[in-house]
Amino acid sequence: MKVSMWYNNRDIRITEVPTPVPGPKEMLVKVMSCGICGSDIVEWYRLPRAPLVQGHELGAEVVQVGASVKKYKPGDRVFIAPKVPCLECYYCKKGHHPQCSRVKERLPGGFAEYVLVPEILIERGTFLLPDHVTYDQSTFIEPLACVVRAQKLAGIKEGQTVLVLGCGMSGLLHVKLTRLRNAKVIATDINPKRLEFSQNAGADLAVNAAENVARRLVDETGRKADVVILSTSSMLAVEQAWECVDKGGSVVFFAVPGPEKKVTVPINEFWTKEIRILTSYYCGPPDLKEAVELIASGKVKVDDLITHTLPLNDIEKGFQLVMEGKDSVKVIIRPNE
Repeated sequence: MKVSMWYNNRDIRITEVPTPVPGPKEMLVKVMSCGICGSDIVEWYRLPRAPLVQGHELGAEVVQVGASVKKYKPGDRVFIAPKVPCLECYYCKKGHHPQCSRVKERLPGGFAEYVLVPEILIERGTFLLPDHVTYDQSTFIEPLACVVRAQKLAGIKEGQTVLVLGCGMSGLLHVKLTRLRNAKVIATDINPKRLEFSQNAGADLAVNAAENVARRLVDETGRKADVVILSTSSMLAVEQAWECVDKGGSVVFFAVPGPEKKVTVPINEFWTKEIRILTSYYCGPPDLKEAVELIASGKVKVDDLITHTLPLNDIEKGFQLVMEGKDSVKVIIRPNE
């Protein structure tokens, strides 16, 4: 079978490897669609494990199951989470599922024609797709689940003002989910095309990030934002987040700058304002279930975010599109096309 072996963002090689054969408690799936995540292009995050097969937003068809696998059968259409928590450790019991470190198994990279699914991911991380949910739509389940979790942590409520900094795919999902919660949403980006996408996604106001965002926010809404969500690693956006959060508000780091960049928190300015600074990484089982329901019900529509679908042989082009961020939002690889 073919896999895409990632060495760095400009060195991605299509390689032939043996198609795995599932053991008694494993299953083999055929990858139909796999999205390129923004984190896939973050080299400081990925290079320590290179070379590797990337891809963790996948929809697949079950083709072979081990003798002990009873939950799924060949022909089933599934989404598979890239990792799952143990549900038993201190962190899991406190609701911090993404912080669980007991479960070591991960889903093999989805930029491949086939993937061998380990037992624990069959039991806890595999979801049957409703008939009307396409494989392309299923690639949004994991990123939407991450957005669901971040907004839960932030406590976004009806009537609040939410500022989304960065209108890549995750930022646009934040816009859509904020609108679903009946909160006012302001979106920023430096790319006019992405600002247009944000308006189509339901943003009440789209602001070019090169402007004085805090001033526009006050002019348009009368005050600053209850919640500021950083969906970009830009240091300029970090400074804007500090400037734009209202008293009693929250700043959510959904994306972070590279480790070589130092973020300075204006703690003296925030001291009397009860500002919360939150981080949100990955998602848990309840978030995945909610994301499946949001997509299946049509409450969060995702087809309008798909800008490119490419075969596996063109994955380097796909990575280039995501890195440039000019004309793309969601780039999906179809390994068996």
